[in-house]
Amino acid sequence: MEQSGDVSAHLARNLVSLRAARGLSQVDLGKKAEVPRSTIANLESGDGNPSLAVLVKVARALDAPIDELLAAPREKVRKYAPGEMPELRRAGRGVSMRPIVMGPSPHEVMAIVTFERGGVMPGLPHLPGTREFFTLIEGHLAIIVAGEKHELEPGELLAFPGNVPHGYQNLFKGISRGVSVVLLSSAGV
Repeated sequence: MEQSGDVSAHLARNLVSLRAARGLSQVDLGKKAEVPRSTIANLESGDGNPSLAVLVKVARALDAPIDELLAAPREKVRKYAPGEMPELRRAGRGVSMRPIVMGPSPHEVMAIVTFERGGVMPGLPHLPGTREFFTLIEGHLAIIVAGEKHELEPGELLAFPGNVPHGYQNLFKGISRGVSVVLLSSAGV
């Protein structure tokens, strides 16, 4: 069971974080919540003992639920060593993919894709409504979408519907690498 000091510490940390994320000063938040700036300062120092009415005003001003203001940290920061991450998965001839998100991600696929010299990868058409985004980080790559060839240079992004035939081809004499994000449509709309 949490002690009252723990809840005050959570409130202080969460309030500072939410206020900063919204680009508000203590004065701005105080005005928006209709409470004195000193109240915001006390809450952020962990010294405040706010009434429910003050918590409601502050939460509304931040457009956040009260439980988000009071919540304990949900996840700890974790650094993964290369051996802990999924092994590279072969996705085509001379192509490998490595997920960039650890854990389940049911609505999108995000991966770093590495193309060896001459590497090619067919794209699998998805349900209508799926969108794909590919940002080239290094090398020179062609993405063929519905029969049309699009050549990418480092820093360029190609966005295209994921439900049409598509494929990738490394045009560089060395390795080409990029980031693929596929926003999956589950309804096919």
